[in-house]
Amino acid sequence: MLLQRWFSALGRRWRAAVVACTVLGVGWVAWAQGPPLRRLFVVGTQPLRLVAAREDPPAESQAQFDRRHGHRHVAANGIPDHKVGQFPNRGNPNAIREQRYQFNLPADPQPAQRITPLHDAGRRGPPNMPFGVATNGVLFDPGTAEFYGGDPRGWNYEALGGAVPLGIDTNHAHVQPGGSYHYHGLPTLLLAQLDWSRDRHSPQIGWAADGFPIYAVYGYADPKDPQSEIAALRSSYRLKRGNRPGGARHPGGKYDGTFIQDYEYVAGAGDLDACNGRFCLTPEFPEGTYAYFLTEEWPVIPRAFRGTPVNLRMRPPRR
Repeated sequence: MLLQRWFSALGRRWRAAVVACTVLGVGWVAWAQGPPLRRLFVVGTQPLRLVAAREDPPAESQAQFDRRHGHRHVAANGIPDHKVGQFPNRGNPNAIREQRYQFNLPADPQPAQRITPLHDAGRRGPPNMPFGVATNGVLFDPGTAEFYGGDPRGWNYEALGGAVPLGIDTNHAHVQPGGSYHYHGLPTLLLAQLDWSRDRHSPQIGWAADGFPIYAVYGYADPKDPQSEIAALRSSYRLKRGNRPGGARHPGGKYDGTFIQDYEYVAGAGDLDACNGRFCLTPEFPEGTYAYFLTEEWPVIPRAFRGTPVNLRMRPPRR
């Protein structure tokens, strides 16, 4: 009541000024929180329509990894050293831009008492925090900002499920609104550059946010024996059986991989643990380490950390 009297007592010009300031303030808050989430109601996986990676990136790739003072310091501009898809494209309106990545990862990581799910690591809400950084300075960032009905507390669309076209290229990568090119799946051309082959243990392809190394698919069949056969390591995640709940906030339909919640971890179902990793020997770590593996099955890029991750906060891109 007092507020109404105060507002009525103001002159016309002052009332207009108050309204304008209020609108601008609300607009500033909305801008700071990012674009509003899309209200999507699509259900059902679709084949991925990948954009051919035939374009040169807009700048030269810069990536430096230095171990110092107990940390592995990463400085990169987020530009890959391989061909990329055309961006913007029909499914992705963003252009690739140089970034200013400055990360300090643990140089001597240790397993934590509890694993940290990727969606909890950022503590900032969607989109999820990146999982790690590739050897070329491009981020592994499997999460999406697309949710059923636009509800960030609910069903999160899987980027590789194909239900929502995201303009992903044949490196299984696309671009965020800030211009960050990032991988959602196996980085095809990076793997080719590293001479990745099913006949040998995967080379190291990156570092996770908790400091442990990242590999892709192929490892020793016996994790403790480098003389054992080479095997394609399998995830222990499986599609849930039956149908999703229905109703106003739930999509219903069969669990088919449209959403990340369509999957569940089944201990022992594959070669890897709930973090898509294992304790093993690798060519870079002949004495042994915990290591993550990208897999051909979901989750492809891990969705949880065995160690304690640092938050991969990104500085604003260069203008």
